[in-house]
Amino acid sequence: MAAIHITDIEAAINHWRERAPRPDDLALAPPLQALAEVYALMVYRQHDAIDDAALSPQAMAAWLDWYASTPDTPCIAICSTSQGDDWCKGCGRSFDEVQFWPAMGPAEKRAVWRRITQEHTAWRFNRYAERAAEGRTGAAPGAIGAAATSS
Repeated sequence: MAAIHITDIEAAINHWRERAPRPDDLALAPPLQALAEVYALMVYRQHDAIDDAALSPQAMAAWLDWYASTPDTPCIAICSTSQGDDWCKGCGRSFDEVQFWPAMGPAEKRAVWRRITQEHTAWRFNRYAERAAEGRTGAAPGAIGAAATSS
């Protein structure tokens, strides 16, 4: 099982707030309520991550709906692992992460995205940031973008 970070829960909540606003503000849409319950428990317990298996089916469905709106891969089509590097200079993933990306689950992929974003050393964040920004249309505001959709 993989852990989902609280920032991804927050992003999913914001996704649903935009997608299912309530004019009366008295009740939450069911997907938003499921995510809000997860978020509240995480804050109360002071946890920054939750195992994806611990989410209710409703919360997981709501989170997966948000996840589907994010880019699948950090690849910018400059892969140094194909040249023998252990870590890709283009996207920041390890050789194993690049190789096994198609078999990874959504929470595992988001954990990799989080790590490479925090490290901020890959070329996608500096030299080739414009390439990484291509294709961001349709992504949620503030979402991490990627140019390619393959591994």
